[in-house]
Amino acid sequence: MSTKTKLSLEKLYDLVNNEEDARICKDIPDSACQYTPKNYFVILFSNTLTKLGDTLSNPKTVLAWIMNYINAPVFLISFIVPIRESGSMLPQILIANYIRKLPVRKWIWVIGSILQAIALVGMGFTALNYSGTLAGWLIVGLLVVFSLSRGLCSVASKDVLGKTIPKTRRGTLKGYTVSVSGVLVLVAGLYLLFKSEEESTISFYSYILFFAASLWIIAALIYSFIFERKGETDGGANGFTEAISKLKLIKTDTQFRNFVISRSLLLCSALTAPYYVVLAQQHTGTESYILGLFIISNGIASIISAPIWGKMADRSSKDVMSKAALVTAILGILVFIIVTWIPTLKTLVWTYPIAFFILGIAHSGVRLGRKTYIVDMAGGNKRTDYVAVSNTLIGFILLVTGSIGALASTISTEGIILVLSLLGLVGAYKSYQLPNVE
Repeated sequence: MSTKTKLSLEKLYDLVNNEEDARICKDIPDSACQYTPKNYFVILFSNTLTKLGDTLSNPKTVLAWIMNYINAPVFLISFIVPIRESGSMLPQILIANYIRKLPVRKWIWVIGSILQAIALVGMGFTALNYSGTLAGWLIVGLLVVFSLSRGLCSVASKDVLGKTIPKTRRGTLKGYTVSVSGVLVLVAGLYLLFKSEEESTISFYSYILFFAASLWIIAALIYSFIFERKGETDGGANGFTEAISKLKLIKTDTQFRNFVISRSLLLCSALTAPYYVVLAQQHTGTESYILGLFIISNGIASIISAPIWGKMADRSSKDVMSKAALVTAILGILVFIIVTWIPTLKTLVWTYPIAFFILGIAHSGVRLGRKTYIVDMAGGNKRTDYVAVSNTLIGFILLVTGSIGALASTISTEGIILVLSLLGLVGAYKSYQLPNVE
């Protein structure tokens, strides 16, 4: 890096972090401090690209859209959200100990990103050349590879961030990443929104996956330029062994057990999402602008709702969980009524993006409420135990609840939404019964 570029990065870093005199380097060694500006923007650019890639390969929107377009069975579509989430969650407790034995961990992130890109290329190729059940199984298999690779990146990124960015600057970095990627997501949605109908071909949708894959490749290349000093290789205890040993908390800790039950029932906000996309295709068509509407509505929902839910969660996180779950359940019931008995609304294009927008707001509340609740419920080592056990259990429960898509052979798509929404009603009630922890 030239001296001029280095000085420019330092000035920009000081500007965005409001640093005037000495640079703050809390929680990282002084020897790494001089590389903080460079590492800051390397992480910012690479994470922004992968977040945009995440949106362009989102199982709730893009993948659900593509799988339904190529006539993959609905029961396979029902597994893509659980696999995406649990596939990246469960392996973390197995691989974290190994990764932390490595003195330099950025290459794990690079490898994970390249593997995700390869998986997406495989999905795009599958969509171009196959259809039906075979295509569905191939995409699900590639999604498993994608999710496991995502787990590699997740564990490595936390360690690299802790070694290269000062403690008081990590939140700001995440905030800028969300803001920049949010703008790019809206641009991507608008691009799809204004594409003409003749672009609504499987080739067009496959190219979206290819473009998303290229973002991960570029991100991996950028991330490789991080300056990471060799770190400790102690690693600590094996995460999986620790989690299994703490499973007795479910039996002995009533409040924690009720929280896990509530969180399991609240999964309806994530699991119902792909079915809204399927309904839109079934009743309004497969034009690319409809997919664009889904991407835009979901992006805006997250941006505008998170601050509101956050303030509410500071007062009562269990109420946020309950209210958000109630919105999800009522919405699902209304969609079932519309599709079953109101044909004029059923075939209206805007019905489904608007419903998806409301679902996005509710899902944001569910996520924020349950994350706040488990943090406030206990402190210290007990909090660590709660997170390890709940994530392990929810990972398995996600896979089990994904099998509800097997009902597609006996009931309709809107019927599955109804079943999940009724479970959401129970989840809202169970969340309301939890004690306040704030």
